[in-house]
Amino acid sequence: MDDLKEELKRQLIEQLNLEEITPADIDDNTLLFSDKGLGLDSIDALELIVLLEKYHGIQVTKPEEGKEVFRSVNSMAEYIRKRQN
Repeated sequence: MDDLKEELKRQLIEQLNLEEITPADIDDNTLLFSDKGLGLDSIDALELIVLLEKYHGIQVTKPEEGKEVFRSVNSMAEYIRKRQN
């Protein structure tokens, strides 16, 4: 099991106040902003930017970059790993 991805899922739930959702409910490939996924919106996107900075010390400064970074838990984990190495 990937510790970073599990940590991200817990952080998503906490940061976005996702009630009645557990880390096990979020698949690594779930589309975060799709209605078929978590159905997040633009306000949630701002919260995800805060999450990355708060927990991982990483800033997303380019809007076009954020679209890809916040696609799924997998894409967020990959972005964090690239920036921390």
